[in-house]
Amino acid sequence: MFRGVVVVCALFLSAVQAYAESDFKVTLLGTATPAPRPNRFGPSTLVEVGGQVLLFDAGRGVPIRMGQIKVPVGKIDVLFITHYHSDHVAGIPDVWLTGWLGPVFGRRKTPFHVIGPTGAKNLMTNLEKAYALDIGIREVDEKLPPQGIAINVEEFDKDGTVYEKNGVKVIAFEVDHGAAIKPAYGYRIEYKGHAALISGDTRYNQNVIKYGTGVDLLIHETAIARPELMSNLFAQAIIAHHTSPHDVGRVFAQAKPKLGAYTHMSFLSSEKVPEPTLDDLVAQTRETYNGPLEVGEDLMSFEIGNTVTVHRWKQ
Repeated sequence: MFRGVVVVCALFLSAVQAYAESDFKVTLLGTATPAPRPNRFGPSTLVEVGGQVLLFDAGRGVPIRMGQIKVPVGKIDVLFITHYHSDHVAGIPDVWLTGWLGPVFGRRKTPFHVIGPTGAKNLMTNLEKAYALDIGIREVDEKLPPQGIAINVEEFDKDGTVYEKNGVKVIAFEVDHGAAIKPAYGYRIEYKGHAALISGDTRYNQNVIKYGTGVDLLIHETAIARPELMSNLFAQAIIAHHTSPHDVGRVFAQAKPKLGAYTHMSFLSSEKVPEPTLDDLVAQTRETYNGPLEVGEDLMSFEIGNTVTVHRWKQ
């Protein structure tokens, strides 16, 4: 009998330990660019960590993706913004307003917390003005709590810790998205000795390597075009503002994460030149990197513990 109790206790402790080790989950809500793709929504990454729900960027379709994984949009604790290109912020009104509504997917009763580089206050102040009529109507007609639609904005203008609560730390670091595209930042999320990094939109950049070295999960953007398209000035401009798969491989090889993963993938094409394939993306990455690699898909998730476990979305 005593031995049986010991075995049961050991199994229970093992289960508790496994749960504790996986209390850090990253989900790619959207892995596309401004291109309207039905299978890839706008750039956005959800991090569920230490009992908190953190959203990094809000491209188109965030409430839909969160509905699919059954995480209420009203439960978001903080929205972090990497930069102010429209594809990264176009979904903010939807996230903010939908999270306030009465059904189970909403019900936010505390101010919407936004953290971003300089410019976040201006953005959110103008959104409040743009949707003032809607907000006023719902307060009167639906009796929604005014504190749930209020906004709490924090700005930063340099590398460093921008959020810390209950063992979760978020560090912002500047990246290089082009001379005119400033501010632009990436984020490192730390919890219980583990870390994940989101590059934000950037060219090959030493700061990504610095803050990404040794992380469990390094999520990086990329842009790729066939050689015959590179005489196109528009393609040249896009490629010049992002990181090629060849150079992302260099980042992964130097940072040595447990797992490297792609998001925000720009596959360039024209009427005459087809876009590259996922195999092309992987082949170019393998020119410089031979470690663990995942090509992101919408709703792909990563559980971070002693290992990084990948889950692909299944309907």
